[in-house]
Amino acid sequence: FSDYFSPSFSSQYKFRDLTIEELKNVSKTYPNFTFSMNTYTFKDGSQKDLLNFSGTVPVKYGNSYNIPIHLWILDSHPFAPPICFLKPTANMGILVGKHVDAHGRIYLPYLQNWSHPKSTVIGLIKEMIAKFEEELPLYSLSSSEAARQSELLSYIAKITAGDADMKSKSNIGGGKNKGCFNKITVVGAGDLGIACVLAVAAKGAADKVVLLDLSEGAAKGGTMDLEIFALPNVEISKDFSTSADSKVVVLTVNSLGNAQTYLDVIQSNVDLFRGIIPAISHYSQNTVLLVASHPVEVMTYVSWKLSAFPKSRVIGVGANLDTERFQYILANLLKAEVLAKDGWIIGEQGEDKVPSWTGCNLLANQREATAAHNSREKVANRAMEVLKGKGQRSWSVGLSVADLTDSILKDKRKVHSVSTLAKGCYSINSEVFLSLPCILGTNGVIEMVELEEDPLVQEKLQSSAGSIHDLQQQLKL
Repeated sequence: FSDYFSPSFSSQYKFRDLTIEELKNVSKTYPNFTFSMNTYTFKDGSQKDLLNFSGTVPVKYGNSYNIPIHLWILDSHPFAPPICFLKPTANMGILVGKHVDAHGRIYLPYLQNWSHPKSTVIGLIKEMIAKFEEELPLYSLSSSEAARQSELLSYIAKITAGDADMKSKSNIGGGKNKGCFNKITVVGAGDLGIACVLAVAAKGAADKVVLLDLSEGAAKGGTMDLEIFALPNVEISKDFSTSADSKVVVLTVNSLGNAQTYLDVIQSNVDLFRGIIPAISHYSQNTVLLVASHPVEVMTYVSWKLSAFPKSRVIGVGANLDTERFQYILANLLKAEVLAKDGWIIGEQGEDKVPSWTGCNLLANQREATAAHNSREKVANRAMEVLKGKGQRSWSVGLSVADLTDSILKDKRKVHSVSTLAKGCYSINSEVFLSLPCILGTNGVIEMVELEEDPLVQEKLQSSAGSIHDLQQQLKL
């Protein structure tokens, strides 16, 4: 290690011998680490030549993983803690969490409470491993996703190598808002739009939230309040270009025209979407469209048609909120925890929604199967009665939207009841969107979860599909 401390750096490292001794211990414990001297750029733009080392640490999270890290040793070491980063490869994505930010910077209690001689680099790495085993900081990208993010990861690599300013406004891929790792745009600045912004911001899954206010005139109401009480990482804009490179675009707009009939109201919404979806699709070609506008099944279909996106990347909020409430009622109010995890609300949002089940109980005979079905139906009916008294306020839908975006951004592979293209399911032959249990990930719907066969449920789904299809046929796209 003495080779890295040439005479020009001897005066820079105030406690040279202590530093060398500690790093020798690190090298013995983690022989895969490589050491070098490079220039680090601090947040204020100042630079220093610092000793740094890179390598992998073993983490067990179900399987065993080697997590690549990069540590910079400050010239006041060991009385100051190292600066720590993840160093993802081209096929890795960063899972932003309480210990890791979007740039890969690592934050740990051990760093905050650093105190020599109690604190050591070996101790730091041990805590790092422990925290990463609780919350894995990286995930594997598909080849297509890796290609799309290679430029961003290159930028992160420059930061962790000390070659870039942490405050750099570099336009990755062009555009003034590009380069955000997890960016969400909410279209519509009404009560629902603002509720979605607040809920998504509170959830902490996004690095940046853009509220696209398409109303005419100056900011007013809730939008003005958002500007007054500026939230970190929230931007309000009227310019579609600010939505560029969003991972998820949430559509909350509803026309406030003077339509007289229900069909006129929907057509007014369709006309509104004709001016929105193409622009959104242009600026965020790989986004997931999440529709919360009404009626959600029809407007999700309209978004799919106008965007020409694959069906997996256009979903509606559907019955996600009702399902979460249904499962909560079953588990907590009716004490039917076993049923709760298998219970779903599916179909059409509103009065025509229907409970269904994914659990498949292999019972010994038909009599037991019938008894179990009847018992479950009684509990479901009681839960549905409780559910009827729960309206869907803007803030509750906003929480549901935040739940869905969190699953998408973090690639959680969690099952949600969302509006998805139902053609080919349950003998439905028309292009309609209905709420069905789907596994959600980075690219939207990964796969649909199979429900238990129930003739009555199938009949209701077909009825909903028929009425929605008839309505769609009357619209002018």
